[in-house]
Amino acid sequence: MNIVTGSSTALITPFRNGKLDEQAYAALVQRQINNGMDAVCPVGTTGESATLSYDEDRRCMEIAVEVCKGTTTKVLAGAGSNSTSEAINAARNAQECGVDAIFSVAPYYVKPSQEGLYQHYKAIAQTVPDLPFMLYNVPGRTVVDITADTVIRLFDDVKNIYGIKEATGSLERTIELLSRRPELKVFSGDDAIDFPMLANGAAGITSVTSNLMPDLKSELVRLAHKGDFAGAKAINDKLYPLNSVMFCESNPVPIKAAMYIAGLIDTLEYRLPLVRPSLENMKKIEEVMKNYEIKGL
Repeated sequence: MNIVTGSSTALITPFRNGKLDEQAYAALVQRQINNGMDAVCPVGTTGESATLSYDEDRRCMEIAVEVCKGTTTKVLAGAGSNSTSEAINAARNAQECGVDAIFSVAPYYVKPSQEGLYQHYKAIAQTVPDLPFMLYNVPGRTVVDITADTVIRLFDDVKNIYGIKEATGSLERTIELLSRRPELKVFSGDDAIDFPMLANGAAGITSVTSNLMPDLKSELVRLAHKGDFAGAKAINDKLYPLNSVMFCESNPVPIKAAMYIAGLIDTLEYRLPLVRPSLENMKKIEEVMKNYEIKGL
């Protein structure tokens, strides 16, 4: 099983006149490849997956697979739902599209027990047993935490579950997981703490900010994995103001606005209930961006 590790980007989804802008999407994926990212992540939280249709989900994955074909950049696709049967269908769909691996968000709104989470993930992963599978823990959005005990139980019991994207903001959780299962692949899901996560043994990152700065984010991971912690920390520190402003409103509102300001997308469209940032926050984003050199398409 060829697992995905290293630097990955939670891709935004560009729209034009309310529809997926396929040409812009392909160009954004190519830019990630050109700037050294190890993987791209279509149809995750940052990709507004909650408001995409099933056909749009599939098309985003197909484009990512097509553009990444023949390169070293992999496709780690989102395949989650609060309904286990729907998540199973999403996983099968991703496998049919030819993605390299999937990550699946904890089932939101329904607030399952830890046993429910275990059974949910086991059912999805066993449906696609040859596809590398990552858990995705983001309790700030889902209102449910996949505890360390449940993560380890799934890792031990289900052969294709190889890792977890941890977006709890807790370094202690990462340390606990890796102290108990050093072979588990933990990804940082919070841009601001990428460096400390990597320094404590994380196998990679899934970044929002790397939509804008894939060159620096990919280098941060490379340096950390080489043991150049001073170099990696310097990049993490440099990116802190940008990482911070990218969450002045709910993700992906600020990062999409930043991509538009930088000229990386031609239109700034969201799907309701998401709307453009306030004028005040738009100005904050613009001011912070002036301190960075942003590479074009």
